Parts: sequence; structure tokens; C-alpha cells
Amino acid sequence: MSFASAFRAPARRALSSASIRRAGVRASAFRGFSTETPPPPPKQNFGLYAGLGAVAAGGVAYYLLTSSPDSSKAPAAKSTTQTTKFVPTKADYEKIYKRVSDIIDEAGSYDDGSFAPVLLRLAWHASGTYDKHSNSGGRHVLNYATMRFEPEALHGANAGLHVARGLTENLKKEFEWISYGDLWTLAGVCAVQEMGGPKIPWRPGRIDGFAKDATPDGRLPDASQGAPHLRDIFYRMGFDDREIVALSGAHAVGRCHPDRSGFEGPWTFSPVTFSNEYFKLLFNETWVWKKWNGPKQYEDKKTRSLMMLPTDYVLTQDKSFRKWAKAYADDEELWFKDFSAAFSKMLELGVPPNQFQSAEPWIMGDA
Repeated sequence: MSFASAFRAPARRALSSASIRRAGVRASAFRGFSTETPPPPPKQNFGLYAGLGAVAAGGVAYYLLTSSPDSSKAPAAKSTTQTTKFVPTKADYEKIYKRVSDIIDEAGSYDDGSFAPVLLRLAWHASGTYDKHSNSGGRHVLNYATMRFEPEALHGANAGLHVARGLTENLKKEFEWISYGDLWTLAGVCAVQEMGGPKIPWRPGRIDGFAKDATPDGRLPDASQGAPHLRDIFYRMGFDDREIVALSGAHAVGRCHPDRSGFEGPWTFSPVTFSNEYFKLLFNETWVWKKWNGPKQYEDKKTRSLMMLPTDYVLTQDKSFRKWAKAYADDEELWFKDFSAAFSKMLELGVPPNQFQSAEPWIMGDA
């Protein structure tokens, strides 16, 4: 979220424990978030994008939306049933999940050796602009995947997400039939689960749109703010205090980068492992203001290697937020359950129910 972005830290010891945990997950089977990139950002002047979504109404209808720099002149959507009879099944989406899980570990020296946090951040930012009062935002970003276009791709909160979009663009070429909205959110689900997090219910059905459908800037959390701001942002999406705290726990992974959010550092010692360590550290460490030339942020007094944002620390100060933050610090299973429900809800914001391919969400990664 503006409430997160990514950076690089000495927490390399996190890699071994994270790898073990991810291996266990595979065997048994959130300015929200991290990560910046070595390569320069790609030009946002995309030529042609084909997005396909599923509509359940006695069958599945897919729509191909082409886009151009001047999307206002783009042709209307048309059904791809005119050109293909292919109707993907859960098994087809499982193939994409598997490809994402492989790519996650191909990060090399990028951040902490994993692309999972930045893929999670992409899914979050593509979904977290929804406005329940106008029924816009999430529908125009998640459902229509308009972060592919400027100016949305250049919004400050989305700095660094060209890394994740580049990774998923390669997958889109491999699996042309999937919509960007479904691809981005499925990648986010995979990221959480492959980092050792809970199973996230997910189903396909998003369609892709035009640049004219993009959301306005300023709808994602500002990490320098306090409790009232968090409530303004998340209440607008339809979340309550418990869900706000549960979603904030995704800061267990990733890191902030000065050249993205302006902030610097990882939240935990294991930035590629999904755990309730974020909540434990909030209460067990002493947090002091970092003395530096950057924006106000906290650092742990003991090692000076971890950081918390003002929107993180407020979870220990606001009475309602504190109750849930402490509960999650004491009970990881409770947090996993609540995070799974809240994140699955976020990924479906603004998507018409009858547009989904399945009446009930699927659990991915079990194939």
C-alpha cells in the first residue's frame, strides 16, 4: 500500500527459514507491500492487451478488450466465443498457479530472494481502490486491470509494481486466455500461500478494460497517517476494524524502498515468510523514531534494522485496533483465518457476482 513498498535489508537469515516453510507448504499441498526492481521501468505505452474474463450464466463468456494509448477510441468489447471455444477449467488455472510458484523462487538477488512480496502487493493495489459508495475503483482496477495504463501505473503508491507487472506479462503471453485481473489476483493468492500463509479462496471472472476506466489517485493508504486515515480508506472499501488489522498483518513480508515509498527497511527478520511475527514485534520490541533525512518512521531500539510505519504503530495505540493486533500476536491461527477471509473479500471487490465462473471460490495450489 502506500502503506508499503519495498527495500533491501540484511535480513538474509530469513531466507533459509522461509525456504523451509515454503517447502512445507508445497509438500502439504500488503503502498501495501514490498519490492523494487533492478531493471528500469518499462514504458507504460502498451500497444495491445487482450483480457479475458468469465461470466457464469448457463456457461462462460469471455471478452477481449484491446487497448491503445488513446483508449477512448478503442473498439467495444467483443466475445471471444467468436474466435475460440476454449473454456478453462480449474485445472487450467492450477497450471498458472504452478508457473507463478516457480517464478517466485527465480528472484535471485532481488530483495530477499523472492518475488512473492511484490506479487502480493500488485494484487493488493489492484484491488484496494474500491469505493462502496460509488461502486467504483476496485471494479475499474481489479476487474478491469487498468494499472496497465498511465497515469495509474505511475501513481506514487504503485511505484515499483512494474516489476510484478513485468513478471505477469510474461505469463500472459504464455496463457493468453486469462484476464489480467484474474492473473494478478491469482498471483497474489499464490504469493501468500507459497510464503507459508493461509489458503486464500479465489475464483476467476474478472474482465479487462481501457485506460479511461482507471481509478483516480489517492485511494490507497498513506503510511504517514494515523487511525482516522486508515478507517477512511478501509471503511470506503467496506472493511471494519478487525479486517483492517488483519490485512495490515501482511506487512510481515516485504520491505520498503527509499526510491519508491521514501521509507526504508523490512518489518520483520523473515521478510519472505508469512507469519504473525509482525504483530509480535509490534508489542515485544521498543520502537523509536528513526533519525535520518527521510520521512518519519520507527525503528526497533535493539537492532536498528527493522522498521514500522506510522500506520503500523497506530495499531498498538488505537483501542479498537490494539485489541485485534494483540489477539493476532497471541494466536497465529486466528490471524490466518481472518486474513484469509479479508484478503479473499478484497480480491473480489467490485466484481459482479454473476460474472464469476464458479458459484463458490476455489482453493488453489492443491493440484
